[in-house]
Order: sequence, then structure tokens, then C-alpha cells
Amino acid sequence: MTIRVGLIGAGVMGGDHARILSTSVNGARLAAVSDADASRAAAIAGACGATAFPDADKLIADASVEAVIVASPDPTHKALVLGCLAAEKPVLCEKPLGVTTAECLEIIGAETALGRRLVQVGFMRRFDPGYAAMKGALDSGDLGRGLILHCVHRNQISASYSTSEGVIANSAVHEIDIARWMFGEEVARVTVIVPRQSSHAGMQDPQIILMHMAGGAVVDIEAYLNCQYGYDVRGELVCESGTAELVPPHGITLRRAGQEGFGHPEDWRPRFAEAYRIELQAWIDSVAGGSPAGASAWDGYAATAVAEAGVASLKTGTPADVRLAAKPALYD
Repeated sequence: MTIRVGLIGAGVMGGDHARILSTSVNGARLAAVSDADASRAAAIAGACGATAFPDADKLIADASVEAVIVASPDPTHKALVLGCLAAEKPVLCEKPLGVTTAECLEIIGAETALGRRLVQVGFMRRFDPGYAAMKGALDSGDLGRGLILHCVHRNQISASYSTSEGVIANSAVHEIDIARWMFGEEVARVTVIVPRQSSHAGMQDPQIILMHMAGGAVVDIEAYLNCQYGYDVRGELVCESGTAELVPPHGITLRRAGQEGFGHPEDWRPRFAEAYRIELQAWIDSVAGGSPAGASAWDGYAATAVAEAGVASLKTGTPADVRLAAKPALYD
């Protein structure tokens, strides 16, 4: 069985998804591509043997498309995901699911009305072998209860459109999702601490996001989007009877002329290349098998709710409680 996939968004993320689907995922074929820039859509479609569509809505409605990836700009996500739900087609939506909790709840309402899960949110770190091993170590019980999760998220240079709020909503949101997934519980309260601002940043960067989980664990996130030296993600889980720490996939360590070292990539793609491949394969397998995989629409909503609380704390300088709507049974 081969799932015919439609791709909306032919930018950096969309281009990577197209390449992975065409070369590294079993049971799928890229059938259609749409982008606001018709030339980009045509280039990717031509390279992958797909059809370029001038309009995303037409791509969703076309009978040749069985499942959809949404990798377009954030403000377009809600309408496109709702279109996929109206067409009853499975959709993998890059984060965020919606730019506000209200948008996310609208999607949740549409999906629950259908009575089955069709939405997966692209929190790919859940599929990273390192994070998966860390969660496996916690779930085994061998380390006892998880107490603290230390997270580091550093980018070499922030994008020109980055904002202080975006440090939380667009970058640290990955750690927010990992924390919820790792501990299997919601975030209760968020406090954002602002150290001295880096001279390399035109915004409040770095930031420390402190999260208290509903069950009592604590998560600290250092989010620094202008560290200058490269892309660097770290994590350590501190438990009652031991710890679990990510081992970065550097490839090799060079020892030469009395020195030892390794390189860092410029952005997130080399670091999480395998996570993206595993994520796409799991999504295709779930579409073919009819059983959901990965982060749900509820997970997308909850992450956005925590990010909104974090932005509120950033603005007020005080802790912010995370208030969630009642969770529909569909997501239990």
C-alpha cells in the first residue's frame, strides 16, 4: 500500500519533508505540492515526480491526495488543518498547531466532532532516538521517579523576524512538549527569568523558562537563540536513583595538536535528521494502519497554552498558571 501525500509549503521544512518522503520513507509517494511561491512548488514537484497545485485548498480536495503535510507559515495552519478535517484526510501539521489556544481549540472541536484522530502535530523530538531512550529509561522504573529535567536549546543566530515572545512560542515550545511527553502530565505553572541580554540579540535573549509540572517535577529550559557557535540541544533527566543525559550525535571527536573537539551544526536539521525520518515513517504507518501516532491536536493545544503562559510571565515578571480546557475523551 502506498499513501499519496500532498505537501503544503515548499520552504525549508517543506523541502526537507519532500526529500525524506521521496528517498527514506516506505509506503509513501509525494503526489502533490502547493506553495504561495508557484516556482518553488513547481521545482519540488518536478524533482519528486509530483503535481504542482496553484492553490492549497485544491490540493486538499483533490482525489489523488490521501494525506497532507502542512509546512506553510504559522498563521496559515489553522485554516489548512480545518480543511483537511473537513475532507476527512489525515494531516501532519508542523508546529504550532495554531498561533493561539483559541485556534487550537477550534481544531480540537472539529476533530472531536468527527470522532476520530486525524491530526498529528510535528513535534519531532518525540521520535529522536536520544529522547526516546531517555523516556524509556524513566518509564522502566529503574531510575525511580523523575525529579528535574534540565534543557538547553541554543541556536547560532536568530532569524530576522525573531521576537522575545518567539523565544518561547517558536523555540522553547519543543522543550515544553518534551516535558509533557516525558513526564506524562501537564504543566501547572511557568516562570520566565530574564538574564542580561546578549549584545548579539535585538530582543530578550537568552531566557530561562522554569516550569512546575502538575505532579511536582520541575523543568528548566535555557533558550538562547544567538549563542554564535552553532546549534546545540542538551538534556538531562535527574531521577531518584540516577540520571539520563542526551549524548549529542557529533559523529566524530577530533584530537589533534594537543586539542580535542567536535563540531556543531549551523541549524537544527542535521541534529534531528533521523528524528524527522522516523517521524514521517511513523505517520505514514499510522495513516496506513488507522492508528494514531505522535503528538495529537490536544498536545498541540497544551503546548500553545504553556507558551502563552510563558509569554505572560515574560511580560509581567511574575509566575503564570497554565489553565487548560476540559480534555475530550478522544485524546485519553
